[in-house]
Amino acid sequence: MEQKAYQFWFCTGSQDLYGDECLAHVAEHSRIIVEALNASGRLPYEVVWKPTLITNELIRRTLNEANTDENCAGIITWMHTFSPAKSWILGLQEYRKPLLHLHTQFNQEIPYDSIDMDFMNENQSAHGDREYGHIFSRLGVERKVVVGFWDDEDVQKKIGSWMRTAIGVVESSHVRVMRIADNMRNVAVTEGDKVEAQIRFGWEVDAYPVNEIAEAVHAVSRADVDALVEEYYSKYEILLEGRDEKEFREHAAVQAEIEIGFERFLKEKNYQAIVTHFGDLGSLKQLPGLAIQRLMEKGYGFGGEGDWKTAAMVRIMKIMTHGMKDAKGTSFMEDYTYNLVPGKEGILQAHMLEVCPSIAEGPISIKEQPLSMGNREDPARLVFTSKTGSGIAASLIDLGDRFRLIINEVDCKKVEKPMPKLPVATAFWTPKPDLKTGAEAWILAGGAHHTAFSFDLTAEQMGDWAEAMGIEAVYIDKDTTIRQLKNELRWNALAYRK
Repeated sequence: MEQKAYQFWFCTGSQDLYGDECLAHVAEHSRIIVEALNASGRLPYEVVWKPTLITNELIRRTLNEANTDENCAGIITWMHTFSPAKSWILGLQEYRKPLLHLHTQFNQEIPYDSIDMDFMNENQSAHGDREYGHIFSRLGVERKVVVGFWDDEDVQKKIGSWMRTAIGVVESSHVRVMRIADNMRNVAVTEGDKVEAQIRFGWEVDAYPVNEIAEAVHAVSRADVDALVEEYYSKYEILLEGRDEKEFREHAAVQAEIEIGFERFLKEKNYQAIVTHFGDLGSLKQLPGLAIQRLMEKGYGFGGEGDWKTAAMVRIMKIMTHGMKDAKGTSFMEDYTYNLVPGKEGILQAHMLEVCPSIAEGPISIKEQPLSMGNREDPARLVFTSKTGSGIAASLIDLGDRFRLIINEVDCKKVEKPMPKLPVATAFWTPKPDLKTGAEAWILAGGAHHTAFSFDLTAEQMGDWAEAMGIEAVYIDKDTTIRQLKNELRWNALAYRK
């Protein structure tokens, strides 16, 4: 998970109508705000102060410099006084990165005893930000608006949250997905328009013959394999369950060989996400299981059965949560089976093998069990249960004329009883607002059985990402009703019609 030391530029708007003394105050106030934001400890990335923007030329030049600066992931703008919005038109038309409009003012309270016209002229964000906001609506330019006093914890947390979304937007154009073989035959939801995805999101999605990648796997030295197997044995519980220990170790060694070979191939070819297909394994001895789980934990995206859209989304969501304190994890996931007992409703989540251990709670074990699909030897896999708490499940689907991101808020819970015969990692959640409404809404919206799941991101962050990408976002949360959702889908069909 290598990532640039991103920064966000703080750009304050004004003009020279009120003279140099006023502009000096504007610059001083914006510096104080930037210093406070950086000192707050609530922002994941540094804010960089920029000189006050007062002319068309300076605005245009600064925004284009932001475009070309590789470390700049976006800008935060604030109109301290009144900045004529026509001055921003060319700059905003040419600007290509995320933008946050911070609607704040330097003073928290009206100075009732001393306020005069000089103060009014100098402190008019309520005036200037409306002029500035108008031109965005006129131009149809996407932006995030955060309102409130700049030193409030809530406002700073919102800025920090948006920063993570902005990183997801900027890094999207750097995502390259390596497909091993093709999609699972006759499955609809894992398909999609790869050309349109590259146009819309910047993703490169390439396919490789499985045996070309298998060659990299077979080239791994036995010494490297043995060293990684020792790491497995030291880090995880080994559940032999009656299997011969020597045979067990050899099966684990196959996954170690796959992990090393895949990772080397991914790094050499500069890919950040991978998809596999159990129906096309070539000379691989096992379906990649433990190997993929550990690659996901390192930050790679993954999608099963050739699902490149979910693989890219897992990668982006892992980037967005990178460095987050007390992160609980992000993973590829799949809906499997329901519990329909009244009061205990939920969906058991798992996959054949590939669930990221970043979401695990408690011990993580290695098991080796037969797998009916793939026609290979029993694969080793990491087995665990997930953490509990609130999370989101996101599904990116291709509707033919547009992409739609479906975002469902979920509550992860402990299962009522252990499942000793199920040799896979699992999670169990109840979708909001409840299982019946959530599942019906998901099906009506066309959601996939694969999701990119995260404990650490919010529906708002992923919705902001979708808006920045110019695609439809559908929310399923505590306020969802089927009547409202059906109407929303009808309206969206018109709004996003090409």
